[in-house]
Amino acid sequence: MGADIILDTQIRDWVLVPITLVMFLIGVLRHYMTKALQSEKIGEPKTIRESQSIMRARFLRANAGYIPATSFRMRRAYFNNKETGLLVQQKKDAPNAGAQMMQDPSFAVNMMKNNLSYMLPQSLTFAWISFFFSGFVAAKIPFPLTQRFRSMLQRGIELGSLDVTYVSSQSWYFLNLFGLRGVFSLVLGEGNAGDDTQKMMQAQMMGMGGGLGPDAAKAFQAETDALELTQHEWILPQIEQHAEETLRRVLRERS
Repeated sequence: MGADIILDTQIRDWVLVPITLVMFLIGVLRHYMTKALQSEKIGEPKTIRESQSIMRARFLRANAGYIPATSFRMRRAYFNNKETGLLVQQKKDAPNAGAQMMQDPSFAVNMMKNNLSYMLPQSLTFAWISFFFSGFVAAKIPFPLTQRFRSMLQRGIELGSLDVTYVSSQSWYFLNLFGLRGVFSLVLGEGNAGDDTQKMMQAQMMGMGGGLGPDAAKAFQAETDALELTQHEWILPQIEQHAEETLRRVLRERS
């Protein structure tokens, strides 16, 4: 065990609480700033049709047993015919993600806005903490930890004799950076900009390639292969047996 120290209550009032409060307010401000900077893009009819085609093909695979074999083969040919199949044609017309990104200047602008709204506040906050609170021991973890946590919890403090459960001000910044995500979800709702830029990046990438990710052609090809490999098993001849088994199971559970 390292040296046991007593933390002044003023550290809590002037270091611990201000850092948490400032980071929370910056997260809320970043959320609304991101919403203000983002330009909402209404889905184009072509994008919607392509997404719906994938969904219809998946529904066909999932519910193939409820239609006769002839009907299933007709529907599969409608999607997978090598010359006129819907998925095959849409795969041919799918845009190249890299070329579309180069042709769409709004993509780079939105990326720059998102990076600016995320990186700039975090950099300024970390610089503020490093300048005013460098070397402060801000908190103490109420349970024992191994030495592997020292580098994570005591950034900016080079003191090997200090117990690993003590948290420096810089480490408190990183703990809040990830720990406040749940608070942002409660206050701002799910999918808020206070989490990180990952969801924003995913949303922009979904805007490329027909709304099916950065490579729409691969999505169409994967669904075509999955539909082609689907084995049809009509469940109607066994429906009475299935209903009987279900009824017996319900009666056993009630008895």
